Amino acid sequence: MPASDTAPQPSAAHRELTEALQELHRSTGRLSFRKVSELIDRREDRLSAASHETVRSAVNGLRVPRWETVHDIVLVLAGRCSPLRDEKMETARFFPLWRAVGEGESGALKSFQELLVGGWGGEDGRWTPELAMGTLINPFSAIEIHPSLAAPHEPLVSEDEWVHGMLRLVEEQGVEHVLRVLLHLLKGHYVGEDEGSPYGYRNPDREALETQAAFQYGCQEILRRLNREPNLLAESIRAMRADPTMDRDIRAEMLENESDPSLMREVMIVTPDTWDEVSEEAQHMVSGYLIRQISAVRPVGPPGSDRFTIVWRIPEPFDE
Repeated sequence: MPASDTAPQPSAAHRELTEALQELHRSTGRLSFRKVSELIDRREDRLSAASHETVRSAVNGLRVPRWETVHDIVLVLAGRCSPLRDEKMETARFFPLWRAVGEGESGALKSFQELLVGGWGGEDGRWTPELAMGTLINPFSAIEIHPSLAAPHEPLVSEDEWVHGMLRLVEEQGVEHVLRVLLHLLKGHYVGEDEGSPYGYRNPDREALETQAAFQYGCQEILRRLNREPNLLAESIRAMRADPTMDRDIRAEMLENESDPSLMREVMIVTPDTWDEVSEEAQHMVSGYLIRQISAVRPVGPPGSDRFTIVWRIPEPFDE
């Protein structure tokens, strides 16, 4: 039986790329391949030196062209279409088509950066792979998201931290587990749901932990300053008494504590060496004398200067 001379049939992805090139070529009024090659040669941003035969081969689908060739053909044709087409948008449209020839369906999808730059596509009314993917992975398409989760809020973690945390969870628990838990959360079964506080923002236990973390950081900074500034406590007490903006309730509470002689004896002997020997009530008193306000910059994370800020009654001196 004689061998067949029939050339192998192009793949579906190659046919789609070829059809897109031919449609673009028709929109120019079928600019001659030689003219396309000449226009490519004139461009400073060209990536290839495509001859007219190379252009003809690419547009007619005779072989799979290199990306550099497709890039240059698309740039030239886009600028000669009627009406004109945006060169950057056209090259962004053709790149996934070309990539899919070698990588299959996954190559046809835009990367995250390509989505940021080029969007989901579909401006011509046709469904793109990105549109299908975006619809599929959007939880809104599968469930009714609980309305309390749509309330404006301050994020607990950054987007990058969330992504890294999810990747770690996928590694440890598997993709299916993570996706089902995510849908479970979005339906309203989140941490803090009993109190009606998404993610536990107003969870009493979390607030107690936050207060304790702030106090511990304040104590750490107090000891650092007391070690360098022996007269800091006395100066801070004078500054507190002279502060006209001090909250009345806080001032009343401080005065009530000062009426306890044993407590004040502990306060007056506080030094970095005796800190761990005095009661927690005395430590809180010293903290109230030295610190006007301590607040969290970030809701979660390890204690440290990148999480809390302190407003001292006596500003910290600059190092000489």
